[in-house]
Amino acid sequence: MYDMMFSPMNIGTMTVKNRIVMNAAEFSLGQTDGTPTERMIRYYEDRAKGGVGLIIPGICRVNDMGATSTFTQLSMAQDWHIEPMRAMADRIHAAGAKLCIQLHHPGRQGYASAINSLPVVIPIQRKFPGVMDLMFKATPALMALEQKKLCQSVQSPSGGELSAHGATRIHAMSHRAVQKLRDDFIAAALRCKKAGVDAVELHGTHGYIIQQFLSPNTNRRTDEYGGSFENRLRFLAEIVEGIRRECGADFPLIVRLTVDEMYDRIGMPGKGYGLEEGKKIAKRLEELGVDAIDVSCACYDAYNYWLEPTSFEPGWRAYLAKAVKETVNIPVIAANFIRSPEQAERQLEEGYQDFVGSARNFICDPEWANKAAAGKPESIRRCIGCLHCIKSFIANATVGKPGECALNVSVGHEKEYAEIPAVGKGKTVLVVGAGPAGLSAAITLAKRGYTVAVLEKEAVPGGQVNVAAAGPHKDKLHWCIEDLVYEAKALGVAFEYGVEATADALAARAPYAVVVAAGGTPLRPRSIPGIAQPHVYTAPEILTGKVKLTGKRVAVIGSGLTGLETTEALNEAGNQVTVVEMADAIAPGAWFQFVDDSMSRIKPYGTAFMLNTALCAIADDHITVMDMKKKRRAFLPEDAVVLAMGVRPNNALVSALEEKGVRAVAVGDANKSGTIGHAVHDAFEKAVNLW
Repeated sequence: MYDMMFSPMNIGTMTVKNRIVMNAAEFSLGQTDGTPTERMIRYYEDRAKGGVGLIIPGICRVNDMGATSTFTQLSMAQDWHIEPMRAMADRIHAAGAKLCIQLHHPGRQGYASAINSLPVVIPIQRKFPGVMDLMFKATPALMALEQKKLCQSVQSPSGGELSAHGATRIHAMSHRAVQKLRDDFIAAALRCKKAGVDAVELHGTHGYIIQQFLSPNTNRRTDEYGGSFENRLRFLAEIVEGIRRECGADFPLIVRLTVDEMYDRIGMPGKGYGLEEGKKIAKRLEELGVDAIDVSCACYDAYNYWLEPTSFEPGWRAYLAKAVKETVNIPVIAANFIRSPEQAERQLEEGYQDFVGSARNFICDPEWANKAAAGKPESIRRCIGCLHCIKSFIANATVGKPGECALNVSVGHEKEYAEIPAVGKGKTVLVVGAGPAGLSAAITLAKRGYTVAVLEKEAVPGGQVNVAAAGPHKDKLHWCIEDLVYEAKALGVAFEYGVEATADALAARAPYAVVVAAGGTPLRPRSIPGIAQPHVYTAPEILTGKVKLTGKRVAVIGSGLTGLETTEALNEAGNQVTVVEMADAIAPGAWFQFVDDSMSRIKPYGTAFMLNTALCAIADDHITVMDMKKKRRAFLPEDAVVLAMGVRPNNALVSALEEKGVRAVAVGDANKSGTIGHAVHDAFEKAVNLW
């Protein structure tokens, strides 16, 4: 069905059984000393068993002094790292995949708390394992000091501007430090070869140290490692030449390369380098003997253009890979925001690339490749670009926990979740609500041996995801509903639509238990005068098209993600929008990538944002607001008001059922308002642990 994707191909002397590559994505699954844990090995082993041809684990540091991005990443900085790596390589090989290690140094995007600390921490941690718990507890305080610049500085090719997301202090590397780091990369590659690793990849993208040397924006050196194109390439060229010298021409070497820094996409044309120079770098790397180019783009300054949120279209950056493939005669690997086997096969057939790469596809569904090979693409649980993976990784890495996937609760817990006992014995559980929480609970309970029926009051599944997916450029969010419904039905879960679940009706069916996943109701605070007026609407009414406004002056109350999506929709419909927000920042608490993404489309409309401002009252043609700092009131002329103030959990059914002696539990937004990831994980935990 996907003949080209499942045909073998060589990268140098390495034969990969198919064209499917799991790109590197760090998830904090290792140990402080840089060795793989059983949890890490099992995580990658499952993806290898799932049919991936080439596995590239998360970032691997090349020294323990300043090359650290997390305390639990891999390392090949010492000779004693060789045997633990060999154990992981053997497991990956036995599972049917090749293993490539990505060698990395963060440069200006590192964390000061990691500088020079590991050589001290590692021996202490080995003797007193609990010391890391104390360190992780101290992490918030350390990060606060970094934000105040009360920290060491991290290495960078030269001084200059800081990364948009990274260290708060940097220093230019000395000539000696540059050559020491070069040698560290070479030595780490040799250790990989000795460990039985099949290939190494140099991480020259996403704004890390190698890309920093390549870019005129971050490399302002005046010695032989800066200035001209050849000088900026010299650091990478010397690493490549050294690896070839030490490891031999037969050891496969890949470079993951930013071929366009994408500054023009964020309103900074002319900054850094673009595609033409990226192609020139790729060609030079081929001449140096690199065996493949893994094409990527951007850096932390342009975060959304290498780690896309859901609004981006699959394949939007395939043109970059094609441009490189037309420039070089070595294999080209590229992620290209590929989401389906059909898209992957098409891009291979049309000559965009030689290997299809992804991390998020295989995080979300370890069996992605096997399902495609079996001709069952409809059974794949697709990544929806919700970014729960990166958000959870950033949060969890500081406390010693792995990252998560919104839709795959087993990430980092593959062994434990594969062994959950089936204790249901056919007992009936009713699930109220067919949103992500209800569907997750239904799937988990069915796997545990319960007979499950999902009762949904609407005519279709989805719940509040239907509202979110109706927002501008958010249609892919609904993939998760389609995929969860497919999986639930495959497990024998029954669905009943158009059912208004009451306590009496549910109790009459004598279920073993009831899971209440009824979502939430948009808040309409009755304390605000005028809140019930006919020109006051809720965000879901706008997003779903139930209410259409055109050419109006509209006040959106609340600048959270729902408020921003509603603002986008109103802007596109020709309204003049003012957003009123009580906090001192837009979308407080929301993941910055979503804010940046929405604001990139909102700003051209000239939307007004009133921060530190509270809604006091609503009149026929205006609203009254108060500046929370100055305690001053103001009157804003408005034709309509849209409330985006959050939701209230719909969980009254739980207590009503308990009064009738029926086991019941609320999950997802019916328990506590949150994201799709929160809903899925909360429902899973309840379904696993309560009964």
